[in-house]
Formats: sequence, structure tokens, C-alpha cells
Amino acid sequence: MPEPRMALPRPRTLVHPGPFSPRRIEHMEAAGGQHLRLSIPPQAILHDALVDAMSRHGVACASMTLIGGHFSTFSFCFAGADPSGEAVVRYSAPMTSQSTRLLFGNATLGKSQQGRPIVHCHAVFQTDDGVIAGGHVLTDRCRVGHTPVTVLATSLEGFELRLQVDEETRTPLLRPLPEPSHG
Repeated sequence: MPEPRMALPRPRTLVHPGPFSPRRIEHMEAAGGQHLRLSIPPQAILHDALVDAMSRHGVACASMTLIGGHFSTFSFCFAGADPSGEAVVRYSAPMTSQSTRLLFGNATLGKSQQGRPIVHCHAVFQTDDGVIAGGHVLTDRCRVGHTPVTVLATSLEGFELRLQVDEETRTPLLRPLPEPSHG
């Protein structure tokens, strides 16, 4: 006779503090795109190396997958409840690990509100004390170690991804917007 199943707890319902938006996913269709394979070399700062490599290919916005590699310095944070109540979640204080192994990650290249390149990245990694964790990667504080990081990238052409504060969640999000006209 099969064992009885235990009922799983009901998932939490998160209610964001801002006005509800009926549009749950904002999207635009890319007019074209390049597929690139990059190798981020030892000693490089992840953010700078990604931005520079993509810029050399004429790419300002992209979706990227990071596969393997080692970091001599790796900074990250986790999402948790926002104690102020201004939003549902906020990132924790930054944490840093030395000699960290990247298992895999996903990153988005976009633009800040001022138009500067930004890299938003989440990854799974093994810290120097052997703990496997996942979190938000602070790419401007991560130095590649002895093993290069492999990156598979797809450029997003015909629109830009721009950081804007979302009214509903009250957090900054990369949103697809028409490319600005330069004429």
C-alpha cells in the first residue's frame, strides 16, 4: 500500500506596495541579434570585461549565460524581506568570498538611468568554505581567478534595456524601451 502523501504548505502570496499593473511581462521583439562566445580572462573585473567585450562587437544590450570559471574575489548578496516595508524585498549587505567557483549564472547587459552600461547577474557558486549558494552577483567587485569564465551571449537589437524604478514593486528593473532616435 502506498504511503500517504504529506500536503505541502500553501505558497505565500506576496503583495507589492505600489499600484497593481495588469501587464505582468513587458517585452519587445529583437530585430536581430548576434550569438557570441566569450572567455573572460584571469585578473579581469567581471563587469568591465563583459562590457568591454560586448562593446567591441557593437552590443549595448544582451542576455548572457556564464558557465564555469573561478574568482579570486567574488562579491554577492541575497534577496530578503525589506524591513522598511517600502518594497517586498531588498538585497542584503554585500558579502565577499575568496577563491570562489562559478557553477553557472545568467546576466543581462543593459543601461543605467544615466545611460551607462550595467550588468545584472544571478549565479550559483561554491564559496571558499565549500558552501554552494545562489544570489545576486556584484559584477563590479568580482575578479576572475585562475580559470577563465565562459560566456554565451545573445545581443538584443532594435531596443534597449534601461534601468527604471517599477511603480508596483518599487524596485529598479531593466525594462525594454525603444532605442532613442539620434537623428
